[in-house]
Amino acid sequence: QVQLVESGGGLVQAGGSLRLSCAASGSIFSRNTMSWYRQAPGKQRELVAGITSGGTTTYADSVKGRFTISRDTAKNTVYLQMNSLKPEDTAVYYCNLVAASYPLPNSYWGQGTQVTVSS
Repeated sequence: QVQLVESGGGLVQAGGSLRLSCAASGSIFSRNTMSWYRQAPGKQRELVAGITSGGTTTYADSVKGRFTISRDTAKNTVYLQMNSLKPEDTAVYYCNLVAASYPLPNSYWGQGTQVTVSS
């Protein structure tokens, strides 16, 4: 089993910054992808950013140039540095881990952390 513990959410004014953290524990497969998703009220959950165990990153177009995803493989922790925050970034942010296990991949989710950006 894998457990994901998130921290760093909160209230910030437009233009400000927040740093989210997600620490994974348990039986973690060495090859994995850790990602951040977000879901605003009445909207579908969407991928914000992802990073593989090899360091390859991907970002949603809406956050490119403002958000940076990184990870500390020794600590099994992923971070999301969010700069120049906008009110439309307001959502519950969820941490996700997908393990490249055989024969099927396994996916795990955190409980979510609220990010609110005031105008």
